[in-house]
Amino acid sequence: VMVYTIVKKAALRAAITKNISPHTLRHSFATHLVENGADIHIVQHMMGHSSITTTERYIHMSQRHLKEAVSRFHPRAN
Repeated sequence: VMVYTIVKKAALRAAITKNISPHTLRHSFATHLVENGADIHIVQHMMGHSSITTTERYIHMSQRHLKEAVSRFHPRAN
């Protein structure tokens, strides 16, 4: 509970209006690792996932984010 309180207070002080929790930070950490080329098995181990399929969600989310960015900003996307 203490980490949750620290994260909530820090978000409040930073004027972050989005709902932030320790899990948000954990998820962001894993997503950034995958987006920057970290080996999925290493991320799996760091996150403590027993199944690789749980970790693979970060790959799919990263790919979706990339596709959205390309379609939104690439001059020949539309």
